[in-house]
Amino acid sequence: MNDFSTAEWHDAPPLSKEAFEAAIRAVGEERYHDKHPFHKMLHGGKLNKGQVQAWALNRYCYQEAVPRKDAAFMSRVHDRDLRREWIHRIHDHDGLGEEGGGIERWLVLTDGLGLSRDYVTSRKGALPATKFAVEAYVRFVVEQPLVIAVASSLTELFAPAIHRERIAGMLENYAFVDDSVMAYFKRRLAQAPRDSDFALSYIKAHAYTRAEQEACVGAVRFKCDVLWAQLDALYQAYVTGLIPPGAFTPGEK
Repeated sequence: MNDFSTAEWHDAPPLSKEAFEAAIRAVGEERYHDKHPFHKMLHGGKLNKGQVQAWALNRYCYQEAVPRKDAAFMSRVHDRDLRREWIHRIHDHDGLGEEGGGIERWLVLTDGLGLSRDYVTSRKGALPATKFAVEAYVRFVVEQPLVIAVASSLTELFAPAIHRERIAGMLENYAFVDDSVMAYFKRRLAQAPRDSDFALSYIKAHAYTRAEQEACVGAVRFKCDVLWAQLDALYQAYVTGLIPPGAFTPGEK
């Protein structure tokens, strides 16, 4: 991760909090995956059902990894207040009590698309690149300093817009999608801003040096790359047609 904390920033003065936030937001303008061709095809109604199934199946791997990376993050935190704040992220995905959580809502989506839950949760049909990308994200959060690990979550700043577009586009364009299977995205419209507001405030308060600030910006770039790589893999496999051996093949499940 040398490019996240390069020597050129060692003695540079820190950015103002406003400039630091602007640098974080600029990453989304340049790199967020709403600009990927596969994303545009998904929301524009240009995919067939098998291609949408492939997207939902592979995206499950990312959804399943999120609470694992949050648990790994919390295992490193000695600040009780930070743990108390962060733990709701795990509850949001895994559920708590009668609340099924985001993973359950994602499985409602894959149910609605006609995929077996056992097959989805096994991850056996997921693309190799998908699995590599999501596990790289988990490792990043385990290995990087806490403030940089927090910064990697800040793609959530850009998520509400993509969720609104996804809800409208998929409901309008796909007869096999109904309102009930969009529940995951509707819930994230409230959850993502809450999480990103906290994470942004945290890094603005705890990235003390210019090098730390630049590393945080690099972490957001890295996370955008993780999301982009997943769509690259989907495009290669299910648009270009180069499906790797053992990966999901539409019509077979």
